[in-house]
Amino acid sequence: MAATSFGPRAVGTNDGNPSRAIRLIVNADDFGISAAANRAIERAHREGILTSASLMVAGDAAEEAVRIARANPSLGVGLHLVLVCGRAVLPGGRIPGLVDARGRFTDNPVLAGLRYFFLPGLQAQVRDEVLAQFERFRATGLPLDHVNGHLNFHLHPGVFRVLLEEASGQGIRSVRLTRDPLLRNLRLASGEYLYRVSHAAIFGALSRRCRPLLARHGLRHAEATYGLLQNSRVTEDYLLRMLPELQPGTWELYCHADEGAHRHELEALLSPRVRAVLEARGIQCCRYSDCL
Repeated sequence: MAATSFGPRAVGTNDGNPSRAIRLIVNADDFGISAAANRAIERAHREGILTSASLMVAGDAAEEAVRIARANPSLGVGLHLVLVCGRAVLPGGRIPGLVDARGRFTDNPVLAGLRYFFLPGLQAQVRDEVLAQFERFRATGLPLDHVNGHLNFHLHPGVFRVLLEEASGQGIRSVRLTRDPLLRNLRLASGEYLYRVSHAAIFGALSRRCRPLLARHGLRHAEATYGLLQNSRVTEDYLLRMLPELQPGTWELYCHADEGAHRHELEALLSPRVRAVLEARGIQCCRYSDCL
């Protein structure tokens, strides 16, 4: 079956003026976490608007995800660094301060963030695990489209430092700058106000710190990242509200499409109504490696 996704191609023309182009990276996180997520990601790319996905190299279904990526070369695949709520690549004996006896990170992101920041002895272990995940990704043979983190932990100061220091050696060119403007989001959606305000504040502060550092190191990013404040509520209705507001520039939308709890996100990516808005506005759906 031939791919029918937008892939890196333009949808519409924006009158042929590059300065007026609206470019949208449509990304699925957690590629490789489960077979249900993998199937949804492949379908959303082949039949919908999904252009890229972020691979959890130690995910339960990571090998299957790699096979899917190889069968769909127009899907941009990046590394989804996991340092919380997941399994490590390195054996526990190499990183005893990061994982439990099963080789899993804590499921408490606040605790993990504090420990990684304040315990100097853990910083070397964080570096070793990050580099091991890059090595596991490199072993797949897939081109590295972008880098981000599970729960967006890549913006944690200790993790982000490693990315900057290792960018050249690891072939990093594009990094997610997780900034979902609160006032804009409040116009687009309702509910979960505590979550949205707190995450806007936390990631707004982290993004303000990281943005000049990315520029200094020549690393690229989208102008804003939609999806953070939706907390797995990227629905068709949300997209129909969001897309008309996009202005010229490069933006990212990320989601967690799967066939189970987040099936509504898969359905939003497959929606003919969403596709119609993209076409009417001439929005170019692309990968990081095409847009930036």
